[in-house]
Amino acid sequence: MPSSTEQRPYVHEMVVVHRLFRRESDLLPRIVRAIPEHDAEAVARTADAIARYVGGLHNHHAVEDELVWPKLWERVGTAAYSQQMEKQHAAIDASLVAVGSTLGAWRASGARPEAEALADALDAHRGCLVEHLDDEEALALPQIAEHLTVEEWNMVGARGLEGIPRNRLLLALGAILEDATPAEAAFFLGKVPLAGRLLWRISGRRQYAARVRVLRGPIL
Repeated sequence: MPSSTEQRPYVHEMVVVHRLFRRESDLLPRIVRAIPEHDAEAVARTADAIARYVGGLHNHHAVEDELVWPKLWERVGTAAYSQQMEKQHAAIDASLVAVGSTLGAWRASGARPEAEALADALDAHRGCLVEHLDDEEALALPQIAEHLTVEEWNMVGARGLEGIPRNRLLLALGAILEDATPAEAAFFLGKVPLAGRLLWRISGRRQYAARVRVLRGPIL
């Protein structure tokens, strides 16, 4: 955990965020396959969750493309890291287009063939995503810690937060904290204003747990 005098970005927080995307990209195709055919309520609920996942990942990568890779390109002295990350982002974007093209058909029909097509697209997306996250954590995060300032790194987090609707902030916090260690959870909660921390403890934690139980019900 960084001290008050730490002069380098605390890039491990990105690993915690990546953990969220790893988990959800694994769960979503399993949930789709487990939903009974023509269960309209479960289909609509899961389709909404997939759409939110896609939007969240797009937001996450858009912030990196704007605030991270151009700085590394300029400062590392080689374009290799930035080019690799940008190429992988493009592959992930293409995989999400395939998810989107199958999501609408499944939402409309709830039928088994459309469910399998969507789940297959989600599986293919996960393959691209995990490769990228592995490389980003192994190759790019050490470079970010070396070449971005604390202020620049904090701006990445702040911009990402701006892309989350206010009425979903507590759910987003729950998704981050779900697999966090106590030290990681303390770090993220420490960035939340006091009112937000109180709201999380009073109601947000229960709301998130209830949402997870319902969404993941088909595979529990």
